[in-house]
Amino acid sequence: MVQLATGLKAPFIWACALLVLLGLAPARALEPVTFATDWKAQAEQGGFYQAKALGLYKRAGLDVTLRGGGPGVNIAQLLGAGAIDFGMGSNSFIPLNMVRAGVPAKAVMAAFQKDPQVLITHPRADVQSLADMKGKPVMIADASASAFWIWLKAKYDFSDRQIRKYTFNLAPFLVDEKAIQQGYVTSEPYTIETRGGVRPQVFLLSDYGYPSYAAMVLAQNRMIEQQPEIVQAFVNASIEGWRSYIYGDPTPGNQLILQANPDMTQDVIDQAIEQIRERGMVLAPDTQADPGKVSGRMGTMNEARWQSFFTTMSENGVYPKDLDWRAAFTTRFIDSHPPTGAPQ
Repeated sequence: MVQLATGLKAPFIWACALLVLLGLAPARALEPVTFATDWKAQAEQGGFYQAKALGLYKRAGLDVTLRGGGPGVNIAQLLGAGAIDFGMGSNSFIPLNMVRAGVPAKAVMAAFQKDPQVLITHPRADVQSLADMKGKPVMIADASASAFWIWLKAKYDFSDRQIRKYTFNLAPFLVDEKAIQQGYVTSEPYTIETRGGVRPQVFLLSDYGYPSYAAMVLAQNRMIEQQPEIVQAFVNASIEGWRSYIYGDPTPGNQLILQANPDMTQDVIDQAIEQIRERGMVLAPDTQADPGKVSGRMGTMNEARWQSFFTTMSENGVYPKDLDWRAAFTTRFIDSHPPTGAPQ
């Protein structure tokens, strides 16, 4: 019997070659990565769950662990500590805050082109736009005072004297017909209507020019620099997951969401998907007119919009004007994503 220089027997080599020819060779190992969301499983994260359920991540060579969030989860800290590979950023403040804090991570895609932040009122003739709310009491959370409220002050001359504390309890809104409160277009309006019996007026800030992105994927700088192929694979699969979830059959992703979050219900998921689809929240501006023929511009970000957001916030004292705002994001992986049409 012939002995090869490697110490392996010739029949063994021939057997391995035969396995390859028959397609039975061991598959290449998947790259394990962890993606942490910013809240418990819900439709606002549906594209990521869809990509997992449909095997899009596996097809891209990734073994993705989806790690659910909650009130005690700090995505920036997890990224900074290297505890996760990717994290979800709920708005454009998150990446800029990371730059200011020195966290070595940045945004690589934005699932939501429209931030879901809304202001909600009872039906009332004296409020038909955001401008009509100037001078009126508005219930917002503490964190919102240094977030979207800054934009409202800059654009509509809102004042801090209008602020009333919002504790995520809908009772004060329901009993006061003059109340105005914050919320997410995919959440509070539906709850107010179905549980409170009030069909509210809903004002989506992004429809009035609020420039924040939402549902962003944040990646460690180390991975961007050393393993860009993994970042590209995750971005590509996530975009296709969102395309399928919003414009295809969301059932696979919904099953994972319901398994991961026992408090979630199908009706809440269904109405959230409807809001996202009808309001064109995952579509870039040039594709919103006909979502059935989108060119593939999903997940995208652009420098002009980031600059607009930063300029407004820095001019109002949120960030120092010399902050390197371009370090908060990269369009490298979005620019490399191949455009494809949306499922019918």
